Amino acid sequence: MAVPTAVAVNGGLLKMGSVSQAYLESKAVKETRSLISELCRQFYNLGWVSGTGGSITMKVHDSCIPKPQQVILMSPSGVQKERMEPDDMYILSGEGSIISSPSPKPYPHKPPKCSDCAPLFMKAYHMRGAGSVIHSHGIESCLVTMINPLSKEFRITHMEMIKGIQGHGYYDELVVPIIENTAYENELTDSLVKAIEAYPKTTAVLVRNHGIYIWGDSWISAKTQAECYHYLFDAAIKLHQLGLDWSTPDHGPIQNVKGFSSVHSRINVSMKAGTVDSDYKLEPYPRCIVLDIEGTTTPISFVMDVLFPYARDNVGRHLSATYDTAETQEDIKLLRSQVEDDLKQGVTGAVPIPLEDAGKEAVIASLVANVEAMIKADRKISALKQLQGHIWRTGFESNELEGVVFDDVPEALEKWHSLGIKVYIYSSGSRLAQRLIFGNTDYGDLRKYLSGFFDTAVGNKRETRSYVEITESLGVDKPSDILFLTDVYQEATAAKAAGLEAIISVRPGNGPLPENHGFKTINSFLEI
Repeated sequence: MAVPTAVAVNGGLLKMGSVSQAYLESKAVKETRSLISELCRQFYNLGWVSGTGGSITMKVHDSCIPKPQQVILMSPSGVQKERMEPDDMYILSGEGSIISSPSPKPYPHKPPKCSDCAPLFMKAYHMRGAGSVIHSHGIESCLVTMINPLSKEFRITHMEMIKGIQGHGYYDELVVPIIENTAYENELTDSLVKAIEAYPKTTAVLVRNHGIYIWGDSWISAKTQAECYHYLFDAAIKLHQLGLDWSTPDHGPIQNVKGFSSVHSRINVSMKAGTVDSDYKLEPYPRCIVLDIEGTTTPISFVMDVLFPYARDNVGRHLSATYDTAETQEDIKLLRSQVEDDLKQGVTGAVPIPLEDAGKEAVIASLVANVEAMIKADRKISALKQLQGHIWRTGFESNELEGVVFDDVPEALEKWHSLGIKVYIYSSGSRLAQRLIFGNTDYGDLRKYLSGFFDTAVGNKRETRSYVEITESLGVDKPSDILFLTDVYQEATAAKAAGLEAIISVRPGNGPLPENHGFKTINSFLEI
């Protein structure tokens, strides 16, 4: 095995790192070499690395070495990936310097060359703390970028395999940025960097007419996500062939009217109804709508007079029945942490929670006292909201509870859905609670019209940063593509400061608004 002192890679001179020969021959390095060879054979059979295309890289896991400094193994470029052997790998330092390169092979093999993907791999390592990166030329990842040649994103929701993507659940919308292809792989680097910066939660970047880069914190994470991404791309292509829209929750027929870009179609629809003339000018629809719940989609009285009392009255029963489950133990852990902070800050109603050896009954009694005080103060804290969601789930499952929405909400959701507008919920209640309310309404299951749910995990609803986070998650071109509807002036102000459009919902039972608040108000969603 050759160990050069300096190597030119992709036009730059990279100096050898300070890694001992003994370490390069260690068990951990040898096992990683073999693993890459094995995975490349698997990926070849899946069609991801055929024709010498595609590549894989991973760090040599060593708990004694900080992750940024861990040695990187990388498959070579321009070789038959299914025939690679462990000794064919390049070894790089954490900064990207080549430490060891494979020995040349006799004709007809080409001289060894480090992967052309190396600069892009290194960006994933440095910008996302990746443990492994996969570059696939799978046909699914190529075709899915060609269906709409102008699209800058791939979006899909309500598919089981979304759960295999880091940070996503079934009801979430998965957004993958698409960058344009170039003649040479390393020329993609700047575009990849911009995509990673613009989409802080993504674990993949599609390259139009080319393939995809996928990363994870380990090779298992990267491989699992790669399999899920390819499945989702394949599903999207097949849904499209069937005339179905993969990007909507119910995957219904593709609509002729798609989002705010189809202004002329909207005018034509209105003209057929006799509501406009040929000189009519129409403002475009928002690309996304984000809805508050309490006082916006749902009467405040339902939350205050039904949901809160149900949680308060059943907290003891719920804790007793589920005390030993992992879910409830996690709820108790969060409550303990919250109460400890409350006691330090002198929060009214906070009482100490005894240790487990005090007995189950004593622990539950103190938890009930704290939860009742939190509910009475209408506190917007994760520990309370998580437990409430679990209690309400029992109520909905037993038909003791039924979600309530204003009469105009189902019709508006259906209309927005038919226009291709993505609708999301942002509430201080947990995402579980949100899904329960909209999944069990007196109008049936309305979740088919919703693309995702946000709770206070993205931040307080009165803080501008929360809406910046939502904007980044949705991946819109500009914040003003999002319309936020709420009944709370301070929330509308925070959303507006983040660049979102904001409208205040005026519903029966809502609190008064400040004079000269400056926001448009509506009494019904049908006014939008």
